[in-house]
Amino acid sequence: MLKLISKKTGWFLAAALMATQVCAEEGSPRALDALAREVFEKNPELKLYEAEITAAKGGRKTAGQWTNPEVGGFIGQKRVWNEENELTGRGRAGELSVTQQFEWPGRIELRKAIADRDIELAELSLERFRALLAARAKIAAYELFTAREKAAATREVANHLLALREVLAQRGQAGLTPLLETRVIEAIELNLQRKAGVAALAAQAALFDLNQLRGASPEAELPVGRLNLAFRPLEKSRDALVTLARSNDYSVRLRALELARQGVRVDLEKNERFPSVSAGPSISQERAGDRERVIGAAVSLPLPLWNRNEGNINTAQAQKGQAETSLDVARREAERRVIESAVIYETKLKEMANWQPDSIRHFREAAELADRHYRLGAVPVSTYLELQTQYLETIGGLLDTKREALEAAAQLELLTATPLSLVDIVPAEETK
Repeated sequence: MLKLISKKTGWFLAAALMATQVCAEEGSPRALDALAREVFEKNPELKLYEAEITAAKGGRKTAGQWTNPEVGGFIGQKRVWNEENELTGRGRAGELSVTQQFEWPGRIELRKAIADRDIELAELSLERFRALLAARAKIAAYELFTAREKAAATREVANHLLALREVLAQRGQAGLTPLLETRVIEAIELNLQRKAGVAALAAQAALFDLNQLRGASPEAELPVGRLNLAFRPLEKSRDALVTLARSNDYSVRLRALELARQGVRVDLEKNERFPSVSAGPSISQERAGDRERVIGAAVSLPLPLWNRNEGNINTAQAQKGQAETSLDVARREAERRVIESAVIYETKLKEMANWQPDSIRHFREAAELADRHYRLGAVPVSTYLELQTQYLETIGGLLDTKREALEAAAQLELLTATPLSLVDIVPAEETK
């Protein structure tokens, strides 16, 4: 997105173009999708999973290859003595053989099947990571937006209280009540300044997380406009969501592939009870008086007397049992998590159904009205301070509720591996 056009003026032009593009997408339905695409293009961790796929494909190629033939033989001197111990001949003797190892029938196919499962596991891991990246990018972007909104609102109220405290100090009103009111306002103002600093740090942490996802410098700026999220009700029943999670959840699918891999592994270990056979042509020649040449075939194989591969078979069967248990646990965990996420999402929808579309604007107007009338003496300090604090708590509650609903929606899509289309970004003009 950001390209260095030149070392001087080009950098500023590129930065301006980037800011224009991001700001144009602020608050639009394409904003989060564009951010997710940027994460897919620049996240450095994706290379790890892509390299894992390449390695698995290399293992598949190796699994289907035959072993190289072996060349063996000897060369030496030969001497022949008769019964009277007289040397009757001397000369050279040698032998040469070429053997090829032949696997037991079905063994190479089993190794290929295991390598194919490794490729599927690597590809599914990449698919899961990409889905997690998309969800994390959207949630991190919204967390950045909410943290900035909270910091701005808290700082706004704190500045109002600071200005009011300065006005009260200039008036120099005598009496105990004005003094106590000033001290209360000062205490709340200091506390709000601290909360504004905490919110600013939360926004900075969210920015660091988002920049790490998109492979940027931790302190790189990322303008995020107003994200007005709209949530749709769940169209699928909980039973349908559970059914999808039992078959589509990434953890379940990974465990199922691992179980299939371990099943093939058991078959391979049983196949390896039988030895491989090495065979090939052989020629030997001797020149010690007479000249002899022998052409034949060489065959060798280990005798399976002491090692019948029982230990490896038992290990593979035990690992298959572990894989079966892991699959069952993963399915149960997916059921629990999808129901939990559905309950959270529906609960947050019910909370948001009671909101007024312009609740925040009304609270802001009430807080500003209370500020003006308190200065005129028409509103008591308790009402004034309560409106200010309730205004901030309302903003925080509304933003947190939407964030929790967004997290639950993302979790549902991850567990079911299905685009449920639960969240939309409504343009700002539609929310007024």
